[in-house]
Amino acid sequence: MTDTDSPLINPADIRRAAMNLLARREHSLGELRQKLRRHFDDETLVETQLQKLVEENLQSDDRYAESFARLRALRGYGPARVRQEMREKSISDAAVARAFEAAALDWWALAEAVFRKKFGAPGQVDLKEKARRIRFMQYRGFSADHYQHLVGD
Repeated sequence: MTDTDSPLINPADIRRAAMNLLARREHSLGELRQKLRRHFDDETLVETQLQKLVEENLQSDDRYAESFARLRALRGYGPARVRQEMREKSISDAAVARAFEAAALDWWALAEAVFRKKFGAPGQVDLKEKARRIRFMQYRGFSADHYQHLVGD
């Protein structure tokens, strides 16, 4: 196939694909970039269309980060885990901080609810069980400050 036989990429096709993705749910800029590059080879055109979407406020990492933080908190995940997942989705630390502030989540109450759902009422347990409970809370992304009073002495 020669250069004249290769199909031209239409910027409207890139925009349409991005809008279809955004219509389903919010996406981070990094997610959109990754998904669009699977289908479109011209990185410059993809970047141009993405920047237009950002300028038109059709894509917003801040909006995405806030909805993501709330969703993950509702599923019982703590701030460390949510922050790490956001970094994996190419969300800036500043956007993460703004999302946490806007969401105004009570991480201590959430940690207690998660703990009680998994283990019932806090009480005295042996050392092995205490370690298991601590590992669970750490895996969920809570700091020791959030759950230490729940696992006992």
